[in-house]
Amino acid sequence: MSTDTTAPAPAGPPDAPSPGASADTIADATADTSVRVFPGWGRIWRRGRWYLLGTAVLLVGALLVTGLDNHREYPALDPRDPDPHGSRAVIRLLEQRGVEVRTVATQDGLSDALAEPATTVVLPYTVPLTAGQLGPLSARKRGGDSRLVLISPDEDALAGFAPGVSLATTPDGTPRTGSSTATDPDCKLPEATRAGSAELGGLLYRPGSGDTGCYPVNGRPALVRHTEPGSRETVVLGSGRFLSNERLTEQGNASLALGLLGSRHQLVWYLPDYSAASRGEQPKSLTDHIPAGWDWAALQLAVAALLAALWRARRLGPVVTEELPVVVRATETTEGRARLYQRAKARGRAADALRRATRHRIAPVLGVPLHTGEPDPAVLCPALADRLGRPATDLHALLYGDAPTDDAALLRLTDALDALERQVRQP
Repeated sequence: MSTDTTAPAPAGPPDAPSPGASADTIADATADTSVRVFPGWGRIWRRGRWYLLGTAVLLVGALLVTGLDNHREYPALDPRDPDPHGSRAVIRLLEQRGVEVRTVATQDGLSDALAEPATTVVLPYTVPLTAGQLGPLSARKRGGDSRLVLISPDEDALAGFAPGVSLATTPDGTPRTGSSTATDPDCKLPEATRAGSAELGGLLYRPGSGDTGCYPVNGRPALVRHTEPGSRETVVLGSGRFLSNERLTEQGNASLALGLLGSRHQLVWYLPDYSAASRGEQPKSLTDHIPAGWDWAALQLAVAALLAALWRARRLGPVVTEELPVVVRATETTEGRARLYQRAKARGRAADALRRATRHRIAPVLGVPLHTGEPDPAVLCPALADRLGRPATDLHALLYGDAPTDDAALLRLTDALDALERQVRQP
C-alpha cells in the first residue's frame, strides 16, 4: 500500500540520516552510533567483576567438595585400606607368597566360602550379624582342612562357630580386656612359636576342653585355637591390631599374621555392607531423617519471607504521566517492520499483515461486523461482490489467497489490495 512520505523531516543531529536515505545509509549510521556509545572494557569490568568473583568462588567450592568426596573412608582392618588402620599391607604380603585373596560382602558369599575346602575365612566384625543370621552360617558344613579366623567375636559368634570357648568376664559379668602390648605366646601353636612375641590384647577368652590358648594377658589368653574333626580350625583373636598397616612391622606381628592367614592356598575376607539395613530393621522414610523442630524452623522462614516480601513490595500510587523523550514517525515503524520481513524473506507473513489490515478497514465501510477481531469471509466476500460487481471467488482469492512466491508477486498483491480499498471507499 502507498504511504505519504512528503511530510517534513524532524529536526535532529547534523549527522543523522535524512528520512529519504536508503536502508544501507541508515544501517551505516546506526552502526556508527553503536560504536560511539560502546561503554568500554573498563566500564564493563567494573560492572561485571563481582559477578565473575561470585562465579569463581562457586567453582572453587565445587572443586573442593568434589576433591574431598574422592577420599573414601574404610572401617578398621579393611584389606583395601592403605591408611595406618587398614590391613592392605598384610594382604600384599600374602599375595606375594602365592595366596589367592578375595572378599565377599553377602551372607550367601560368606556361607559358600565356609564350605570351601583348604580355605581361610576372616570374619572381622560379628556385631552386624544377628542371631538369626549366625544360625544358618554356623550350621553350614565347613570344608575340610579349613580355618575360620574370628576377630573380637561376641558370645553369639563364639557359641555358633567355636563351642566351648567363651568370653572371660569379671565377677560382675563384664568382659575382661587387656591392652595390645608385646606378649610372649606361652603355647605350642606352631604359628605362635615361630612369631614369638607379638602385640595381642583386646577381649580375653576362656578356652574349652582341647582348645589351645596363646598370648595370655592378665592370666587369660587373647588367642584361642578351637579344632574340630576334619582338620577344621577356628582361631579366636581378641584384637586385630597386629594386622594393621602401622603395627605389622612391630615385634613378631608380621610372622603371626602370615602364619594365621596364609596357611591355606586361598583367603576369603568378609566385608559386610554396613550401609545396608539389617533384615529385621524396617527401612526409614524421608520424614524419619528430618530432625526435630523442623516445623518451627519452616514457620520462621515463612514469616521472614513474608516480611521481606512486604518490605520489598511495589508501592502502588497514582498514575504519573510522562512525556516521551522522542517522537517516532509511523512511517519509520512501518519501514522497520518491512525491512525485518524482507530480511527474513517472510513474504507470507507480510502478505497476511497486508490482507488483515485491508479486511479490517473495508469491513466497517461495507457494514460487515467483526467477530473475534475478524470479519466472516462468507459475509465479507459477497458484500464486496455486490458493491463492486466482481466475482466473489476472485475477491476471496485476493483477501484470503495463498502467499506470494517472490517479491514481484508481493508487490502486485500490495497494489491490488490498495486498488480494492480505493474502489470500496470511492465506488
